[in-house]
Amino acid sequence: MKARYLVRAISSAAALLVTTSFAGAQVSDGVVKIGVLTDMTGLYSDLSGRGSVAAAQMAVEDFGGKVMGKRIEVVAADHQNKPDVGASIARRWFDLERVDAIADVPTSSVAFAVQEIARQKNRALLISSSGSSDLTGKACSPFSVHWTYDTYALSHAVGNALLKRGADTWFFLTADYAFGLALEKDARAVVEAGGGKVLGSVRHPQDTSDFSSFLLQAQRSKAKIVALANAGGDTVNSIKQAQEFGITPKQQIVGLLTYISDVHSLGLQNAQGLLLASAFYWDMNEETRAWAKRFIARVNKVPTMANAGVYGAVLHYLKAIEAAKTDQASVVVSTMKKIPVNDFFTKNGSVREDGRVMRNLYLFQVKTPGESKYKYDYYKLLDTIPAEKAFRPLSEGNCPLVKKAAAD
Repeated sequence: MKARYLVRAISSAAALLVTTSFAGAQVSDGVVKIGVLTDMTGLYSDLSGRGSVAAAQMAVEDFGGKVMGKRIEVVAADHQNKPDVGASIARRWFDLERVDAIADVPTSSVAFAVQEIARQKNRALLISSSGSSDLTGKACSPFSVHWTYDTYALSHAVGNALLKRGADTWFFLTADYAFGLALEKDARAVVEAGGGKVLGSVRHPQDTSDFSSFLLQAQRSKAKIVALANAGGDTVNSIKQAQEFGITPKQQIVGLLTYISDVHSLGLQNAQGLLLASAFYWDMNEETRAWAKRFIARVNKVPTMANAGVYGAVLHYLKAIEAAKTDQASVVVSTMKKIPVNDFFTKNGSVREDGRVMRNLYLFQVKTPGESKYKYDYYKLLDTIPAEKAFRPLSEGNCPLVKKAAAD
C-alpha cells in the first residue's frame, strides 16, 4: 500500500514538474517586442538614433527573426533627451504595447528614469548609449544590463594615458546632467590618484550652442588639459570653438567620450591627435569590417560603439530567451549573466552580477589626414585594456545586488 502511494506521489510530482516547465517555456503575448528608445533628432542622434534602430533590426535578422518559434518585433521612439518624455514612452510601451525590453537609451538622466520604470514593471533594459557608472553602482537593477562603456572605464583609460605623458593639470568643461557629472567625478578621481591637480571646472547646459564663456574660464586656468565631460554635438561644438579661440596650441583639448561620429563631423584636420577610449572600432578585424559594411549599406554612415552595443545587447538578450525558454525579464536577465557574450566585436565576454558587461576597452589616437588611407580610416590603436583593468571592481560599485548576494 505504501509503495503504491509512493509511486503515485512520484508520478504526480513528475507531472507537476513537466507542466510547470511547459508553462515556463513560453513567450508572453506570442511575440517578443523590443523597443529602441533613442535620440532621433537631437545632439545624440548621430551617435545613436536611426543607427541604433538599424543595429537592433540587424541583430533580430541575424538571430533568424524568431525566438522559440515566435516573431520578434522592433519598435522605436524618440525620447528627445528628456527624462519625463522617456519615462512616459517606457510606461506606454510596457503597459499598453506589451514591449518586453527597451534598448539603447542615450542620456543618463533618461536612463535612470527608464531603469526605475523597468524595475517596477519587471521588464528588461539593455543600455548601450548612456554612460553613468552609477547605472551599475548605487542605482543597479536586476532587470538592467549596461552593455557598451561607462564613465569609470572612459576616464581611467584616457586619464591614465595622459598622466603618463606628463599632463598633470586639468580643467573640466562638464555637461550639467547625470552623465557629465559622473564623467567628471570619475576622471577627477583618476587625476588626483595619479598625482595630478584639478585647477577648476565649469558646467554648461546640455545642447548649448555657445561655449565661449566656458572656454574662456578654461583658458584662464592655464591647465595643460581641458577635459570635455560631455558628448555628441556638445563635444563637437566644444572642440570647434576651442580651436576658434586659439586654445588648442597652448592647452590640449580632450574629449573623455568621443565617438567616431564626432571625429567624422570634425574632420581629421580638426580632430587629428585626439586620444579617445572606445569599446568598438569598425576597422579592428575582418569580422568588424564585415558587420560595418552591412551597417553602412543600410544606414549610409559609419557605426559607432553605441550602435554596435545595441546589436550585441539585443542578440545576447535573444540568446538568453532561447536558453531560458521564457521571456520573463528576471529570468532572461539572470540567464544573460550566465551565458558568455560572443558577437562580432566581443569574444568570451560576460555580464557581471551588477549588470556590467565585461570586455576589453581600446585606447585610440585619431590619425592625421596624411595617415588616413581610405574612408572612415580614422583611428590608430595605442593600447588594449583588459576588462578587469578597464572597468570598476565589483567590490567598489556599491551595487545593492552585490551586497545582497554577499549577505546570502
